[in-house]
Amino acid sequence: MLKCGPGNAFALLATAAFTAAGCGGGSQFKNAPRPPAPVQLTGVIRDDKLTVSPDRVGAGPVILFISNQTQQAHTITLDGVDTKDTVGPVNPLDTAKIQQTLKQGRYTVKAGSTQAVAREIKPASLSVGPQRRDSSNQVLLP
Repeated sequence: MLKCGPGNAFALLATAAFTAAGCGGGSQFKNAPRPPAPVQLTGVIRDDKLTVSPDRVGAGPVILFISNQTQQAHTITLDGVDTKDTVGPVNPLDTAKIQQTLKQGRYTVKAGSTQAVAREIKPASLSVGPQRRDSSNQVLLP
């Protein structure tokens, strides 16, 4: 049977103190909300116009996939509030991706060509509304 004397009590107290110091403590990670989950938009370049769907989203991260369904290569430009992003040229029947965090406002998505064309391709319009909710409570996100 173990007797609890002053030496054993001190050892027990020191062990408990070291164990408690290792639990929890301070954390260097802030519990800030996660940004909104990215929204995927699709676009199609045709001979007469460029379309984007959906054409209305809330502000936050956006991934725009555009398919070129014409016979010429085109450069794609996303132009709007504090951003001008260009990708391409995108070859016929190929796709491109533009990834941006968009602020509230109006944006234009244009398809340009290095060759002279008989008719300009009508650009698409994208309306970005107020900030989307954070993704803190969404599961299956990276």
